[in-house]
Amino acid sequence: SLQVRLGEHNIFSNEGTEQFISSAKVIRHPNYNSRILDNDIMLIKLSSPANLNSYVKTVSLPSGCAAAGTTCLISGWGNTLSSGTNYPDLLQCLNAPILSENDCNGSYPGEITKNMFCAGFLAGGKDSCQGDSGGPVVCNGQLHGVVSWGYGCAQRNYPGVYTKVCNFNSWIQTTMSSN
Repeated sequence: SLQVRLGEHNIFSNEGTEQFISSAKVIRHPNYNSRILDNDIMLIKLSSPANLNSYVKTVSLPSGCAAAGTTCLISGWGNTLSSGTNYPDLLQCLNAPILSENDCNGSYPGEITKNMFCAGFLAGGKDSCQGDSGGPVVCNGQLHGVVSWGYGCAQRNYPGVYTKVCNFNSWIQTTMSSN
């Protein structure tokens, strides 16, 4: 089983806010395609309930799909260098805009499915990276994306690609209620 760490901030020191809960079940999307990374989403059922407090909170599912230009917060403990390796101790955060379908398809022709969107900066310099995958993209307090893939990290004209959570609302709700 997986161990889920909640309330984490500095992954190398115990700050007293963490909760460690093992997974009871890991549910991959039935149509996940590892070759093209379509339907890149999964759910983890905890073996015991999380204790919600000021360090551990839930995030809302999206009420609709977010528009291009919406600013979102992307976070993780992934690599902070585009060439080379530096994994940080502290949770890193980036404010980044959702890009238009046109820009996204222009960067990755033929590779973007209806279940993906791009976010970040075509100029490069700021992006999610290895070690951030599976992490959240939160826009206006709602979970709109999951860190999925990209070409390198923070490269010019190659923004990050994210799972489009709004397309999976019903799968998430159905799966949660039946498990």
